[in-house]
This record gives sequence, C-alpha cells and structure tokens, in this order.
Amino acid sequence: MILIRRQIDRERAYTAIFLPGEPPRVFPTSDYEHARILQIYKQDRPHPGIKNDFSDDLRPQPSPPTPP
Repeated sequence: MILIRRQIDRERAYTAIFLPGEPPRVFPTSDYEHARILQIYKQDRPHPGIKNDFSDDLRPQPSPPTPP
C-alpha cells in the first residue's frame, strides 16, 4: 500500500511518499503538483478494490462502550 502525505515547513511544502520496505521519498511540490499526485494514486476518494485513506478497513474503529 502506498501512503502519500503533505508536509509543510515555514519555507517550503513537500510531498512524502511511503512504500512498505522502501525509504521515504520526500520532494518539494506545489499545491497543484501534490493534488495531481493524489489524483494519480487515487487518494482523492474511495475506489472499489483500492485501499487508500478512505477505505473502511484502514480507519480506526471506535472502541465499544465499557459497561458500568
């Protein structure tokens, strides 16, 4: 699974791409370039058969209420 994140410091914005078993790839990008990367890698919305930030199985599940 690929993980894409936006990182911003005081002077520059970056896109960080994380792949399992690989070192992180971090490079400077504009807002437009970052949005295009997300569009290409389908992180913009849920898609059938693709696990991304919007997949239900990747979201933290709420813990059941504890009985009194």
